[in-house]
Amino acid sequence: MLNLVAVVDYPAGAEAAGQRYEDEVLALLGRHGGRLERRLRGSDGRAEVHLIRFDARAGYESFLADPERAALRAALGESAPTTRVIEVRES
Repeated sequence: MLNLVAVVDYPAGAEAAGQRYEDEVLALLGRHGGRLERRLRGSDGRAEVHLIRFDARAGYESFLADPERAALRAALGESAPTTRVIEVRES
């Protein structure tokens, strides 16, 4: 089991496009053995925090390499969000 926290920041003025992108990308998790456990949005709408779980690290790696995910990101260009991913565990 692999647990991740993703901190997603949207460029100013691109919040709606970024949120649509995240909707589409998060929908791809299941095909890689991943699932979204929690999705929280910052009160200013400029950031989100996702708690994501994968059955195995290989699923996360295949998610990162998913060509549909890459195409969605490329289509956003400069409007693409920046994401910091942190591997976490229960304490």
